[in-house]
Amino acid sequence: MVALKKVMKTALGDMNFNKGGGPINWFPGHMAAASRAIRDRLKLADFVIEVRDSRIPLSSTNEELQPFLTGKKRLIALNKKDLANPNILPKWMRYFESCKQDCLSINAHSKNSVKKLLELVELKLKEVISREPTLLVMVVGVPNVGKSALINNIHRISAEHFPVQEKKKRATVGPLPGVTQDIAGYKIAHRPSIYVLDTPGVLVPSISDIETGLKLALTGSVKDSVVGEERIAQYLLAVLNSRGTPLHWKRVKDKKEELKIGSEEKREYNIKDLLPNQRKPPDDSAVYYVEDLVTEVQSALSASFSTFDGNVEDESDMENLIDLQFEALQKAFKIPHTASECRTKVSKRFLTLFRTGKLGPFILDDVPDISQPVS
Repeated sequence: MVALKKVMKTALGDMNFNKGGGPINWFPGHMAAASRAIRDRLKLADFVIEVRDSRIPLSSTNEELQPFLTGKKRLIALNKKDLANPNILPKWMRYFESCKQDCLSINAHSKNSVKKLLELVELKLKEVISREPTLLVMVVGVPNVGKSALINNIHRISAEHFPVQEKKKRATVGPLPGVTQDIAGYKIAHRPSIYVLDTPGVLVPSISDIETGLKLALTGSVKDSVVGEERIAQYLLAVLNSRGTPLHWKRVKDKKEELKIGSEEKREYNIKDLLPNQRKPPDDSAVYYVEDLVTEVQSALSASFSTFDGNVEDESDMENLIDLQFEALQKAFKIPHTASECRTKVSKRFLTLFRTGKLGPFILDDVPDISQPVS
């Protein structure tokens, strides 16, 4: 992992995440206003659901909100568990448990998962419920961790018990950070009345740690245009190479070679169709297309990694390997060398595969020692 740190300081180091670090600005006006509104409402909240991305359980923390959460009943909801490594996620759960912090891994798009979350919240509020007529639960988190998807499922569940809320406007959900720009509430219980407030995703005005900023960008909490798709893709390749992931893909491929997919006619299919909120699910030919594409991408990276005779612990060798892998990806995606901004196009398609989980489940943060305090 030494080379990964050095690559970030050299080729990827000039990210301008630091305060006063350059022209890049990621703290638009609505975030500043939302931060003030959230802090004001936190004073009134009886319980807080802090949504984080399961792939970055610590990097997706809003550090500026933490002082305002001190003394509050809180549950950390590690969302997008379907995209997180199932072998590592239990270690994170044990870590939070050792820090005396309630934590639950969820899939905000699963109704059953959200029901379990609400049941746990109600359990945690049991003592307060006995003496308060109205309770307020706030949902907070950085952009694009899935707060609005969670709120929408809470809305559906509450509408079953309180039909009058059924026509309320749903929270807007999208693949881009910063979609929710207002604060809205939904009633989820009566006697006592319990309201859940959705809030906009807000980041700190500056991100001092380069790797934290890159992880947030890779998982979609920072807009790609702020950092640049090529830089994010370079970071992803550095992470995969440092972990030896391409070799793992090669072993998996060898096991799968015995399986053959039927030779159905395949139609052209756009990688953009992998993004959420598509009206029509992909048909069989589209599924085969995606599977073939993922296989080609993984094979291309595995081959370049296996034949590379450099040392991935050396930053110069790592950069050379990444350049070779960009060329391999360009061939896998069938993007001609003459295409304008071909590396950007390669990066966008590669990032789409990662963000939709097609490359496999990952957790980018390392589990801290038990002796270290939780954020």
